[in-house]
Amino acid sequence: MAALGDREILYIGIDGGGSKCRASILNSDNRVLGTGISGPANPLHGYAQTIDSIVRSATLALSDAGLPPQALGELVAGVGLAGVNMPSLYNEMDAWAHPFKQMFLTTDQHSACLGAHRGGDGAVIIAGTGSCGYAWVNGEARLLGGHGFPHGDKGSGAWMGMEAVKYLFLALDGLAEDSRLKDELLSALESTDAQQVFERIGGKSSSHYARLAVPVVEYAEAGDPVALAIVSDGASYINDLADKLFEMNAPRLSLIGGVAPRLKQWMAPHVVERVAEALDPPEFGCVYFARQCVAEAASGSAGAIEADGKALFG
Repeated sequence: MAALGDREILYIGIDGGGSKCRASILNSDNRVLGTGISGPANPLHGYAQTIDSIVRSATLALSDAGLPPQALGELVAGVGLAGVNMPSLYNEMDAWAHPFKQMFLTTDQHSACLGAHRGGDGAVIIAGTGSCGYAWVNGEARLLGGHGFPHGDKGSGAWMGMEAVKYLFLALDGLAEDSRLKDELLSALESTDAQQVFERIGGKSSSHYARLAVPVVEYAEAGDPVALAIVSDGASYINDLADKLFEMNAPRLSLIGGVAPRLKQWMAPHVVERVAEALDPPEFGCVYFARQCVAEAASGSAGAIEADGKALFG
């Protein structure tokens, strides 16, 4: 294996969220040369964990591309992270002495939107571990939600898991109806009473709660009334996000994230009929963002910095 040498500059897009960090190395034709996946990368839940996940995913992507670890310093990185819509966390991550040739940082909402619409204007609703709505139209951003778990993220996997645990505690105390979901949750948590449930889940991160979204959705699809009430409430919130985003006249709206496809069956028809498939994944959006920054810096334009600021705090 050899370093990049005089070959084309390669970009790496790194998409970091509450459950995982995914990195892809792209050439100038947007062909994926290598991909790596590591653990959570939300600085709100740990700066050291985020740094480790970024470097691990990038190193794995290099290996997948047949490139040596030292080639990390020859890559231009676009990094979209959950949590950096908070200015303090953005500043902390932006000050990181990163190992890349260059690094351009933005929010996971902005990079996901760029990916979904192949660098163009549009809107996205993210429903994965967390949730939010985001639009980028004519250089202006609109962020709805994105306030983090447990204070926000309604309609997300973590929120569904939290709602399920709330129900479970009530049911175990005899204050809510029994359901098939109750037994499934006890099995998933390897528990038989409320104390054991608390020991399994109390104080855990959003990714731990998000794992419980799977039985919630599955039992909702099977008609369980408790599970149906949870997912219907979440879907109603996603509808509200979409209606607000439509007001920005974004040319396209995409739903992305692991929970999003499963929620569509409970969403309003007028929203579902306007949803378009994402053209590219979020890590591509990270690369599109980095390329835009490089191009604008080369032309002496301040647009990249202004766009980044708007994307973060608009």
